[in-house]
Amino acid sequence: MKGQNVSTAVMQRREPTPDGVLGPRGFPKSVDYFPTPPWAARAACAFLANELREPLEEQSCWEPACGELHLVRGLVDYFADVRATDILRYDPAHGICDFLQDGPTYAPVDWVFTNPPFRDAAAFIDVALRKARRGVVMFVRSSFTEGADRYETMFRPGPRAPAYVVTYCERVVLLRDRLIQANALDPFNMDEHGNPQRASSATSYSLVVWVKGENDTRHRWIEPCRTAFEAPGDYPAYEEQWAVCRAAQMDADQLALFA
Repeated sequence: MKGQNVSTAVMQRREPTPDGVLGPRGFPKSVDYFPTPPWAARAACAFLANELREPLEEQSCWEPACGELHLVRGLVDYFADVRATDILRYDPAHGICDFLQDGPTYAPVDWVFTNPPFRDAAAFIDVALRKARRGVVMFVRSSFTEGADRYETMFRPGPRAPAYVVTYCERVVLLRDRLIQANALDPFNMDEHGNPQRASSATSYSLVVWVKGENDTRHRWIEPCRTAFEAPGDYPAYEEQWAVCRAAQMDADQLALFA
């Protein structure tokens, strides 16, 4: 049985898609949903706590593009108060808020930390800088720091410049609409024989961090640390999709008997 390769991990571009086009789990592709592994959030929080000597355990954080709360799962291990919203209902536990359109949803927070929709990243940064008291952390593709326009509007030395650009030395695996552990089998991505392929990425990711009162941009690195920051229960089981894979494989095996 021949399967369809739906992986987007090797794509270097995330292009906006028309409304009504759905991803592998039925979410609209137009919302650009690429869940962030909790370990990447924990590693980022550890960086903030160590580099800035920040008492995160006494501070609040808002994740305004929270999806199914995967990034939030990492943030709650460090922050005293984590508020989670999204424009769509991904999980019954989060609030609904169009971060770019709605007025203030909460009392002021210390930090805004999110993986913003790629096409709206600049707008998310503008709003986040107005809403956060202490700082803003944006999880972005490393190539986000390139480009003449972005240099002029957010990276040129001056009052709007970020305090840090932080590169993950270890690849963070992001896939459209689902969260799969690095190198684990992905039941949504089948090879030509109908077998699930292993999750990987050709795209590198970084953090861009704005800290109020600091605009001398420094470059830092987060050393390989995925296994140290992963925790039980971080990754969904996707049992229904695995059942589909097993059924497809059984059909293929039956057909092979009569080949």
